[in-house]
Amino acid sequence: MVEKEEAGGGISQEEQICLWGLEAPKWLRASHVLLVGMKGLGAEIAKNLILAGVKELTMLDHEQISPEEPGAQFLIRIGSVGRNTAEASLERAQNLNPKVDVKLDTEDIEKKPESFFTQFDAVDVIVKVAQICHKNSIRFFAGDVSSYHGYTFANLGEHEFVEEKTKVAKVSQGVEDGPDTKRVKLDSSETTMVKKKVVFCPVEEALEVDWSSEKAKAALKRTTSDHFLLQVLLKFRTDKGRDPSSDTHGEYSELLLQIRNDVLDSLGIIPDPRFITYFFSEMAPVCAVVGGILAQEIVKALSQQDPPHNFFFNGMKGNGIVEWLGPK
Repeated sequence: MVEKEEAGGGISQEEQICLWGLEAPKWLRASHVLLVGMKGLGAEIAKNLILAGVKELTMLDHEQISPEEPGAQFLIRIGSVGRNTAEASLERAQNLNPKVDVKLDTEDIEKKPESFFTQFDAVDVIVKVAQICHKNSIRFFAGDVSSYHGYTFANLGEHEFVEEKTKVAKVSQGVEDGPDTKRVKLDSSETTMVKKKVVFCPVEEALEVDWSSEKAKAALKRTTSDHFLLQVLLKFRTDKGRDPSSDTHGEYSELLLQIRNDVLDSLGIIPDPRFITYFFSEMAPVCAVVGGILAQEIVKALSQQDPPHNFFFNGMKGNGIVEWLGPK
C-alpha cells in the first residue's frame, strides 16, 4: 500500500512509482545532486529534478547574469542583470517544490577541492570534474546547448539497472505452426524485469577517439555530425576560457570556422553552411528539450531504471539521436 503524499510542489509518491518503479521514491529522496551552470539549460535541469523530488539540489555558478540570459533562463526575475546567476535563481527554484532542499554555491568550480564532489550522488559538468567523478564512482552527466543544437553525455562507471521486457508467450502443446501461433506470441501483454549492466568509459576517452583507425571509420558513418560540433565548442573553450556569445560574434567567427575546419575537414564531414550561427546563444525551446532529457537520464540513473542514453538534438531538423558514446 502506498501512503498518500500531502499536498505540495513536485510529483507525488504514487506518480514517482508509476513513472520509475516501486524503488524510485527511496532512491530519489536519498539523492544529492550538484548542478554546475545556471543558464538556460541549467534552469531546465533544475526545474525537472526539483519537481521529480530529489532530496537535495546544489546549484553552482560563479558568473553574473548577462543581458541576453533572461531570454532562456526562466528562474531569474526581470532586472537581475549583473547578479550572480545561481543566487538569482534560488527563490523561484525553491518555490517549485518546498520538499526539496535547494542550495546555492557561488564559488568557481575550478577552485573546488576533490573532496567537495564526494558528497554528491550525481554531478552535471565536464573533463576535469569528470575525472574526479570517475575516480570516486560518482555518476557524471554533461550537457550543453548552442543555438539550435544540444547534447547530453553520461559516465556512470559500472552501472546496473533493470529494464522492463515483454515476455514471449509459450505456445501450448498441440497448437500447430501458423497464423494463430504467431498471434499468440505478439498479443502477449505480460512483462518481466531484466537486470542488466553496462560499463562506461571516461568522457575524455569518448572525446579522443582516433577517427582515422579502420574500426572508427566504420563507426563514423553512423555517428551524428552534432558530436563533432561539440568538439568544436570544447576546443574553443580550451583556447579562450569562455563560451562564444552574441557580443563576440564578429571577433570569434573566424576562429570558430578555423576550429571547425581542423576538426571536420580531416574526417570528410561536410558541415552545415549555417554552422557559424550555432554557437552564440541559448534558445529556450532547445534548452527545454535537452534539459528534459538530461534530467530524465539523471533520474533513471539514480533510480536504476531503464538503459542510460547519450543524446544529441538538432533543432534545425527537429529531431534527436541516441548515441552510445562510451559504454565499452
